Amino acid sequence: MKSTLQTIFCLLLICTFSNTEANAQYTLDTKDFKAMNFRNIGPAGMSGRITAIDVDLSDKERIFAGSASGGLWLSENGGINWDPIFDDQDVLSIGAVAVDQSNPSTIWVGTGEGNPRNSLNTGAGIFKSMDGGKTWKLMGLENTKVIHRIIVHRDNPDVVYVAAMGTPWGHSADRGVYRTDDGGKTWTKILYTNDTTGPGDLIVNPSNPNHIIAGMWQHLRRPYDFYSGGEGSGIHVSYDKGDTWKKIGTEEGMPKGELGRIGLAFAPSKPNIVYALIEAKENGLYKSTDGGDKWNLVSKKDIGNRPFYYSDLWVDPMNENRIYNLWSYVSRSQDGGKTFKTIMDYGNNVHPDHHAFWIDPNDSNYLINGNDGGLNISRDGGASWMFAANIPVGQFYHVNIDMDYPYNVYGGMQDNGSWIGPSSVLKRGGIRNNDFQELSFGDGFDVVPFRADSRYGYSQSQGGNVAFYDRETGESRTVKPVEGLDDPYRFNWNAAIAQDPYDDCGVYFGSQYVHYSADCGVSWAKISDDLTTNDTTKQHQDKSGGLTIDATQAENYTTIVTIAPSPVDDKVIWAGTDDGNIQVTRDGGETWTNTIKNIHTAPINSWINQIEVSSQNAGEAFVALNNYRQNDYEAHAYHTTDYGMTWRRIANDSQIKGFVQCIVQDPVEPNLLFIGADSGLYISFNKGQSWTQWKEGFPAVQVSDLKIHPREYDLVIGTFGRSFWILDDIRPLRAMATEGINTLNSDMKLFPVPDAYQNNYRSYDGIRFIAQGEFVGENKQGGAMMSIWKKPSKKKDVMVDKSKKKDKKKNKEDKKDKKEDYKEANKKKSKSSNKATFYVLNFKMDTVRTFTRKLKDGMNRTFWRFEKDGIEGPSRRKRKKDADKPGGLDVMPGIYKIIVELGDSKDSSMVNVKPDPRSKITDVDRKAINEESEEFYKIITATKESFDQLKDAKKSLDLSRKIIEMQEDTLQKDLKKQMKEISNSIDSLSNLFMDPEGLKGIQRNPNTLNNRLWTARRYLGSSWTIPGQNAMKAVTNAKKEAEETIKAVNKFIQVDYLLFQETINGLRVKIFKEMQPVKIE
Repeated sequence: MKSTLQTIFCLLLICTFSNTEANAQYTLDTKDFKAMNFRNIGPAGMSGRITAIDVDLSDKERIFAGSASGGLWLSENGGINWDPIFDDQDVLSIGAVAVDQSNPSTIWVGTGEGNPRNSLNTGAGIFKSMDGGKTWKLMGLENTKVIHRIIVHRDNPDVVYVAAMGTPWGHSADRGVYRTDDGGKTWTKILYTNDTTGPGDLIVNPSNPNHIIAGMWQHLRRPYDFYSGGEGSGIHVSYDKGDTWKKIGTEEGMPKGELGRIGLAFAPSKPNIVYALIEAKENGLYKSTDGGDKWNLVSKKDIGNRPFYYSDLWVDPMNENRIYNLWSYVSRSQDGGKTFKTIMDYGNNVHPDHHAFWIDPNDSNYLINGNDGGLNISRDGGASWMFAANIPVGQFYHVNIDMDYPYNVYGGMQDNGSWIGPSSVLKRGGIRNNDFQELSFGDGFDVVPFRADSRYGYSQSQGGNVAFYDRETGESRTVKPVEGLDDPYRFNWNAAIAQDPYDDCGVYFGSQYVHYSADCGVSWAKISDDLTTNDTTKQHQDKSGGLTIDATQAENYTTIVTIAPSPVDDKVIWAGTDDGNIQVTRDGGETWTNTIKNIHTAPINSWINQIEVSSQNAGEAFVALNNYRQNDYEAHAYHTTDYGMTWRRIANDSQIKGFVQCIVQDPVEPNLLFIGADSGLYISFNKGQSWTQWKEGFPAVQVSDLKIHPREYDLVIGTFGRSFWILDDIRPLRAMATEGINTLNSDMKLFPVPDAYQNNYRSYDGIRFIAQGEFVGENKQGGAMMSIWKKPSKKKDVMVDKSKKKDKKKNKEDKKDKKEDYKEANKKKSKSSNKATFYVLNFKMDTVRTFTRKLKDGMNRTFWRFEKDGIEGPSRRKRKKDADKPGGLDVMPGIYKIIVELGDSKDSSMVNVKPDPRSKITDVDRKAINEESEEFYKIITATKESFDQLKDAKKSLDLSRKIIEMQEDTLQKDLKKQMKEISNSIDSLSNLFMDPEGLKGIQRNPNTLNNRLWTARRYLGSSWTIPGQNAMKAVTNAKKEAEETIKAVNKFIQVDYLLFQETINGLRVKIFKEMQPVKIE
């Protein structure tokens, strides 16, 4: 019978809605959905690339750190903790930050990082804050794309110099050095050479702010190569704020031939000395002793290895001969650059690849370093370093999930390895850095957990290097397909891998071919011909780099970058390439069809970044492609239902800012889509006909990958700049996609409640009290999560039907009608409260719990923690009349109905309460524990009633005192003595229940009745089986103590207190004072 009832309850959980409004073009006001909280789970232990650093010299505890794609961060306590202060902006790639030291409340930020690797993020101009970073204003230069340096004029802060390097992905006349003379209102380009040359560095003489030197750099990046060097490169010197310039030539000491990137630095203690790190046919460190007019070669040895990625020099403010050189490591010279010694490498546990630096101008021992792994601080001149483990700016290329409980999140980070971490933890203290495990190092990419057992999986690093790992033992075996001597394979920097939906050990991998392994990578078979364009002119990555070869596989091209096998038809497999092909097979790889020709608006040779296949229809797929590597930042996404024979464009610049990286379809409601773009996260309720950017609670960070968990229905987000995020339970959004605008027309709506687990939470790992120096990711809250919509009382449309905007006349009439409706609605709402009442009913339809919550306008999320209505124990505190009953015992696992009432509105949902999957407690034991506890609760209730009698008696003494004071003096004395004895008796009896009030110090009496009661309750509540001898002994002790105490109270109430009560009741109460007529004498 019980199982039948549960089956019926389960069926009630399934709701089917009509989809008559699926074609309407709805957009959403996400401000009303703030309660649908995005959880940032980290990690921050491997942070991400720090690109810019500056410090407020009036308060050196205030450190500003810019990241490559994760925004600007501020520490106000010397690096102990950090806060993002740029998240309200539409771009999070930071290239430069500069504090106006004459007024540190003014901060300048240049967007777009100046380290033009294959994965760089571009920007959208220069920003200014006048209030220390609380608010920001865009000040122009939007088309420059990359701003690498900002210098505020020492004597006139309205004058600001900007080094706009420009995008490496194409030609642009917006490159150059800019200056403003009016605080950013207007800008003048003061130095320009050609449309592929921008300033790789810009410095100012610390003793003469009109004397500036620019290192111009000609460079160009394409999807398949990079070239550094050209006639546009060179050193330019100005002594008049950039009004006029002199280019330094070979006559002044420059090397002959083409020049590449140039790093520059003045010596602050002797500003006539300038150093330059110059990329040329032979790279070298050069020195000027006359402010930059003439130069001499100092050294060619140990001066760096990758000029395009790092060319930064810093000179000690106190010592003109001490130079810091940033490259893969950090090296230091003590002799003016003649020799260098490495001071930051793997040996001192600091991440390599250094891009940002800062030296305290008054204390050379205080150093701050930014690298590909985060930020480090030294207070002893670089001998030792402290890592900032709470700046979560990891750049994930992919995200994946498993079916563990709680499920795990996987992904690979740029230059920070591939990782696994929990979506939530069943322990106190939140998600910490040490909850994440590194699976492999290098540049991390896709991680595919083994479906049969998440202990195993595939982990990737650059260039198709993939291993099958055992994360418990640390063992791994290389499984990358081995090429033939006459058939070399081309693997992308970020190679494609996919699990076979039909075979646990089946896996697909991409080179220019699709490879398949049926034995977990032990052997491979090619199941396709070359699916790329195979353009041999674009296959010379070994020569990439220009003046300095940089062949790291980052420019590998004409390769497969995405593979998507269909979960509906095992013969259907999709593959996308980096050179613009979208291939599909319908016969398991025997034949392939290139469908790109059917997308007429797709740019030629665009990057097919991701293919998302439908979980319901074999011929349906979505494609996210982009073309920013060819200087085209337009948004492109497409949809097909016929295996690519026809395509519908579902994303463009009209609704999505910047290029598209990924797309995911809800596996239940096909109209619900999410897009990850360079500018953030977008949602569609109508299969891509209209899109809304989700701005509330989620920054405008590049979203690189998306997954929807098939059990929890969480949206799991991999970002390229802010690590992992999770939006718990997207079912409310699913309902909106199903029902359309009608979903939110109700005054109040309770959305389906997800399955809820009665989890146990263990204690912390490692340090318990971590203070503020470590990142803690937001954990998933425990309990049954309820998503409740409360229609906003303000006059607004939360969900707007854009398709109805065309009929202006009708819209005007509708608005008039709505205005009257709102007036009427607000009259009703003013009479009602925001407090909702929740009822939890068991399968017998008995109400087991009642509680209240205040609801805000819009979406609300609140939790029922599985407790029944509880009881009150003895307490001196007075409960509010409208307070909820305290929580009691946990309910048994099973199906429950939750009803919520708000004013005249009422809605309900079923919830399946499940036991902790790890727990060994049986239902028989749970029932026994509950029954024994319920019996014991009767004792607690009786003790409360007894204690309440003492409280009432004590309260009555106040009135008795007033009555006594109305009596004759002789009688008063005797009555006061009696009342004193009664009061003392009440206090003595009360102290049997709990410690006296107002005790000094820490005093806990284990023998009070309350302690006995709560000890027994604790033993019962923590039992794993039917309560045993020890627990029952605690119950017996408490019961015996309660009986004796209640007996003593009853005797006092029925004898001493009753006699005193009868005495007081028998007194003549003289209420009115005798008064005589008043006379004037």
